[in-house]
Formats: sequence, C-alpha cells, structure tokens
Amino acid sequence: MKPPAGVGLGWRRQLAHYLDEAERVDFVEVLAEHLDPKGPLPEPLKRLKERGVPVVLHGVSLGLGSAEPPERGRLDMLARLAERLGAVCVSEHLAFVRAGGVESGHLLPLPRTGEMLEVLAENVRRAEAALPVPLALENVASLFEWPGEGMTEARWLAGVLERTGVGVLLDVANLYANTLNHGTDAEEVLEAVPRERLAYVHVAGGVKRGGLYHDTHAHGVPEGPLVLLEKLVARVGPVPALLEWDDHFPPPEVLGAELEAMKAAQARGVARWKGGGA
Repeated sequence: MKPPAGVGLGWRRQLAHYLDEAERVDFVEVLAEHLDPKGPLPEPLKRLKERGVPVVLHGVSLGLGSAEPPERGRLDMLARLAERLGAVCVSEHLAFVRAGGVESGHLLPLPRTGEMLEVLAENVRRAEAALPVPLALENVASLFEWPGEGMTEARWLAGVLERTGVGVLLDVANLYANTLNHGTDAEEVLEAVPRERLAYVHVAGGVKRGGLYHDTHAHGVPEGPLVLLEKLVARVGPVPALLEWDDHFPPPEVLGAELEAMKAAQARGVARWKGGGA
C-alpha cells in the first residue's frame, strides 16, 4: 500500500458516511482502541481498503513513557490490527498513561530528562520489534510541565530521534497549545525534525478556557496550527497532514472547509519551499 500523502481525516464511525463519499481525503487514520482486534472490520473501513486509501493505525494506550515495559498484549493487538488494515505505519504518543496499574485516562507529558530518554528508548525498541510496520511517535499537548526539566521540547524531540529509529508524527495543534500554555519555541521544534523522519502531521481544533488552551479535537482549527503547518512545509517540502475531529461532529461542508484550509496552508508552504523557504 502506498504511503500517506496529501490531506487525510481521522476515521470515526460518525464520519464513515462522509469518508465513503469524500473525494478530497487522501488517507485515513484509525484509532486502534476503537476496533475489535478479533472481530470483523467495520464495513466502511473495508470499503476504504478496497479503494486503496492508505490507512495509518493510531494508538493511545500503549504508554511508551511508562517505567514498565509496554504490555505484550497491547503490542500484539496493534500488530494484528496493523496487518488486518494493511496499515502503512503505527503511530503512538510520547506520553505515559498508567503507573502501578492505575490508568490516568489522559496522555500525560513525560519529564524531559536524560533518564526518561533512556527508558523511552528501551520501550521503543521493544515496540518496534513487535510491530510489522514502522512506528511513529507524536508530541503531546499538556496543561503542565514537570519541574526541573533539563531540555526544551525541541532538544527533547531531537534526543528521541538520536536514540531511536522511530518516525515523528508532528502534531502542530499540540505544538500550538504548548506555545500558548508554556511558551514553547515552536520554530525550534519545527527545525528539530528532519524530513526523512517525518511520517505525517496532525492538525486539530481547540479552545481557550481559564487562561489555558485546550486541544479538544471538537472545535474549528484556529489560524495558529495552520501557520505552523505552512512553516513546516516551507522548510521541508510537501508533507501529509491529517485532520483530527473526535466530538461535536460538524456538517460535511464544515469538514470540507477545514480540509481545504489545510490544503491551502500546504500549498502556500510548498510555494515558499520552492522559492527557497522564504
């Protein structure tokens, strides 16, 4: 199956009819936790496979940043689903989700330290050995940072790439959230990812509440993530970008407008890239 390119949309059951008829969606991303690894695939997903639409398998519960190694059962589930879907890659998060058997229910940020990098690198090696397709890891949005962190987000991401062979799922919406919530240097993060390690990009909407920006995946995409997408493309050239929408699903014309806005940002970035990145 061909790798992703162009503009994609996260597959959700509520969006299955839209994806059945949409001609402007170039690839889809499927949440592993929404599928039964032993049961039949949903018919709309089968139809997408038959059409040759590239599929990425996306997980949220592996917890590669946990002190414990990733659970074999979860890795086996991802491997089985990746094979059944014909997925071009599996993506997960630079996060931890459990400790001592207690589930957080959230993607929690990792402390940006050398010790954490070593734990993560070992867990990544175990995951890569168990998966039949390449692994890409996503930067997460957070409402807090750990005290005493020794690295910027850009240096942390560079450290992950230095110690592992994973690709990067760069979420520009999460990056935008962290610039607002923590003063993260977004330009530095964009420069930390070589094109050859960039698997694809996430774009999503959010909202400000109580002085913090929340990455909700349930609101329209603000200008900030689109600006970051354009800047990324201007630096490295064309990249596949996918819209995440997980709740309060809008009508088809709104989804279409969001996808067109992403395409326009990509096109502006490509024009700048061809002109030398100016």
